[in-house]
Amino acid sequence: MNFRNPTASIFIQDGKPEPEALARITHLGIGAHQDDLEFMAFHGITECFYRTDRFFGGITCTNGVGSAHIGPYSGYSDEAMRTVRRDEQNKAATVGRYGAMIQLDYSPGRVRDPQDTALTDDLAAILDVCCPEVVYTHNPADKHDTHVAVLISVIRAIRRLPKNRRPVRVLGCEVWRGLDWMPDAEKFVMDVTGHDSLAAALNGIFDSQIAGGKRYDLATLGRRRANATFFEWHATDKAEQILFAMDLSPLAADESLDLAAHTGAVIGRFRDEVLTRLAKFTGN
Repeated sequence: MNFRNPTASIFIQDGKPEPEALARITHLGIGAHQDDLEFMAFHGITECFYRTDRFFGGITCTNGVGSAHIGPYSGYSDEAMRTVRRDEQNKAATVGRYGAMIQLDYSPGRVRDPQDTALTDDLAAILDVCCPEVVYTHNPADKHDTHVAVLISVIRAIRRLPKNRRPVRVLGCEVWRGLDWMPDAEKFVMDVTGHDSLAAALNGIFDSQIAGGKRYDLATLGRRRANATFFEWHATDKAEQILFAMDLSPLAADESLDLAAHTGAVIGRFRDEVLTRLAKFTGN
């Protein structure tokens, strides 16, 4: 593929030719940073792990510049950290047996620039070649600006495709904000029970972030466990590890729908649920 950014790369861990590797992708994760896929799109990774009829593909949009330089990485330049993070992501693709790992290598500033369409152009081209059934990306209530900017580019890219080539399911996943607040009926629930060793192996690859003072590995597994336990107060746990997502499929299918309005409606229904429960006991 020819990307808008000349430093973009494709890594194919099993050595398949690029056209074959991309065409087999059924589940595609699109994240802002190295390690986002392993945290938010783990369901897609497990759905495809050691399968011959399903393959997970990953896209990381930014280049890793600006990462923490702490502990053993304190003497690293931005460019050295960029290399480390790119290598970590490709190692994760090997461990997780991804069908392909694409790193678009954009600066965060370019991704957040609403006038720069290069990321959307690249994503649209990749989606057209892969034609995945499921796309995992960031959710619109995430509190990280770059994550939200990536999500917007994803939706715009999908809408460029003919309707018969758009993914059936588009999921906005948890990273820099959990989705346990959503009304239960609106949560897209992903059971990832039974894959603790794979999760630990993938999360632990990103040593440059963990050693930099952020225990993402522990926090991610803790969130999944908390989601499973606190999902239903009136029943015993049906799963040990759960990821929540916001179903964004209607936005991908219908370009007349507005992302902000869709998100606001979900928040409004959460507000109504809380106030209705309070009124039940206060009489207000």
